[in-house]
Amino acid sequence: MDTYSSFSDNELAFLLTKNDEAAFTEIYNRFYGLLFIHAHKRLNSEEEAKDLVQQLFETLWIKRGQVSPDGNLAAYLYAATRNRVIDIYAHQKVENKYIDSLQGYLNQEHVLTDYLVREKEMASLIEREIAALPPKMREIFLMSRMENKTHKEIAALLEISELTVKTQVKRALKILRSRLGLLAYFVFIYKTYN
Repeated sequence: MDTYSSFSDNELAFLLTKNDEAAFTEIYNRFYGLLFIHAHKRLNSEEEAKDLVQQLFETLWIKRGQVSPDGNLAAYLYAATRNRVIDIYAHQKVENKYIDSLQGYLNQEHVLTDYLVREKEMASLIEREIAALPPKMREIFLMSRMENKTHKEIAALLEISELTVKTQVKRALKILRSRLGLLAYFVFIYKTYN
């Protein structure tokens, strides 16, 4: 009886289609090293190359009935290896895209969190400065800016003239502008009217 090592690739492929495990073992022994080197050169990873070739032979055994016995077995195995390498690259590209997307989201979340912290600090500063206004001025200012009451409504509620209300609001804005600085003042004005 001939040993399987003396069989041609076509003979081994034919025997493989007939569920011959010894033929499969010979194909594995004949091509494993070459396919591993081929995959390793492309992937630069010994573990990935081993996994790829192992999966390739696993699939070859599972689909042994579909192997063409008169085809070029070596070319088939090299093409299958190349295709699996391409699949790995494509998968890594999708993975990297996902990771980049996730990192972008995390960065955006960090920026949003930073913005919210700064906004809270700014609001606290504005509240402190409003609280530092003289009591009557603060009351008029809060009714005007926070409760959105007109000068006429405030004057009627507090039983003072509209001119006094207008003057107190102007003075409060002037004080806040000087204490908060221009940027914080504009932020406050923007928040008040939006």
